[in-house]
Amino acid sequence: MKRRQCKLWAWAVLLSSAILSPTVLAAPDADTAFEALLEKHWNAQLAQNPTFATSLGARQYDHLLSDPSLEAYDREVAQAKDFTQALATIDATQLSAAHQVNYALLKLNLETSIEASEHGGKYMIITNRGGPHMNLTQLPARLPFFTKADYQSYVTRLGAMPEYLQRATERVRAGLDAGWVQPCVTMKGYEKSISAHLPEHLEDSVFLDPFDSQPSIMSDSEFKQLREQAAQTIENAVLPAMQRYATFYSEEYAPKCRNEVGTDSMPGGKAYYAHRVKRFTTTDRSADEVHQIGLAEVARIKAEMMDVIREAEFEGSFDEWLVYLRDNPDFYPKTAEERMQVAAAISKKMDGELPKLFGKLPRMPYGLKEIPLDIAEKTTTAYYSRPAGDGSRAGFYYVNTTLLETRPLYQLEALTLHEAVPGHHLQIALAQELDLPEFRRYGGQTVFVEGWALYAERLGLETGFYQTPYTNFGRLSYEMWRACRLVVDTGLHSKGWSRQQAIDYMAANSGLSMNNITSEVDRYISWPGQALAYKTGELKIRELRARAEQALGNQFDIRAFHDKLLENGAIPLSLLETIMTEWIAAQQDAVKS
Repeated sequence: MKRRQCKLWAWAVLLSSAILSPTVLAAPDADTAFEALLEKHWNAQLAQNPTFATSLGARQYDHLLSDPSLEAYDREVAQAKDFTQALATIDATQLSAAHQVNYALLKLNLETSIEASEHGGKYMIITNRGGPHMNLTQLPARLPFFTKADYQSYVTRLGAMPEYLQRATERVRAGLDAGWVQPCVTMKGYEKSISAHLPEHLEDSVFLDPFDSQPSIMSDSEFKQLREQAAQTIENAVLPAMQRYATFYSEEYAPKCRNEVGTDSMPGGKAYYAHRVKRFTTTDRSADEVHQIGLAEVARIKAEMMDVIREAEFEGSFDEWLVYLRDNPDFYPKTAEERMQVAAAISKKMDGELPKLFGKLPRMPYGLKEIPLDIAEKTTTAYYSRPAGDGSRAGFYYVNTTLLETRPLYQLEALTLHEAVPGHHLQIALAQELDLPEFRRYGGQTVFVEGWALYAERLGLETGFYQTPYTNFGRLSYEMWRACRLVVDTGLHSKGWSRQQAIDYMAANSGLSMNNITSEVDRYISWPGQALAYKTGELKIRELRARAEQALGNQFDIRAFHDKLLENGAIPLSLLETIMTEWIAAQQDAVKS
């Protein structure tokens, strides 16, 4: 498997060299065949993900939910193998330059999916901050509710929820039998995320939220009838199914949770983690190599932190500084409203700075929302939700407003730049507007998405943010957080680290609150490998920018650099490096001429 993946990366780089090459000619027959395959593959993706299809405006699946069963997963893997075989019948060298890249990226996606199926991760659809029930409880906030048909489809989907939960339960149960289950320590309190959706009064159910307001195009009688149908379905079908799921979790899943935290404690866990490292870094680095990079970054950032502490004229050690920051109430918001207002002000300020950094900006706006209370205490400090592909919903920056004593305001600038603009919203919304195949506009590599967002935090240095030692330390603490991830994630899953060892390491270095640290460590335990993407991607982007600045000198144009970096969507690092290397060379040639 390793040899096959290495060849794929090398081949992706080879094909990417056609991007700027005028010698590659389009072959209409090959392009036509490949475009037909792209369309067939995309339609299959929509059929497998009906609610995602709805968000893109593909409304033919509006009455359906996805099938979370293991049988459906196996069918999807078989389909990926069929598409891989179909790809092999097309001579990539006969494709146009753009389609050669699309070909390589599609092949990568398919092979990654096939390789993932060889590991027990396919059973792990419950994590410490996610699960099948949450896929359902989030639908009222994510589906469109503008027409009578929208509400009719929703009622039909409500009726499908019991079967969805039953099939998901059977898949998780198969994982229990195979020895694949989350650690006990990371799942404490998880049952609250289920019980929160078993209200004493039906009117309090989140599933009735879409009926809080009536579209003007619907008559009172139509709306009332659909609301009554929804209420009956929720009461007689959805809530009993949710209760059965809660019983399954408490009586079957929780008692079988594992004591060890590393993936290597499960059957085939070492090979699974090696796969995750490659998937989330898009490199051939070993876990140990990633670990060493993390240690070096932690040391570098620690030195910068000490410089900031001296700038603040604080007389004490690094540990004493952290205690000072963690224990001083002046650094923390007093109310949820204060935290949201500060985040909104930061967003507004950065909005005005974007034209200095980018020539092309996304058309789709974004907004701010509080993270729902039923998941807030177990989830991260913020997250981003992409806009609907059909333009029916903006992007949203979700802010955690619980446990305010653990969420310092001096970190809010870095957090906001990461989640909103110029971070996730700018990159993801822009990608959705690119003239690329759908699988690239709405998908892509985590290492690029998260690497870009971490890089975006640093852009605040160029746009008037981080003006005090405290906010600058907040930025560095966030960068240190991502550097620590390289050390901690690999430590937990490949070096036998305990949960406490990971917590102690982050507490000694990161500057995060203890609540954030424990929440983050539990995330790395529950979601192995994903946390490696951030620093890995950011380091590559910074490396490419440094190379461009050195090569172009005062001819370096930051707006052109960013536009080029973002114009291909979320691509693997090897392909990104090839594209940017050729761009730098082209810019040098233009200067010479």
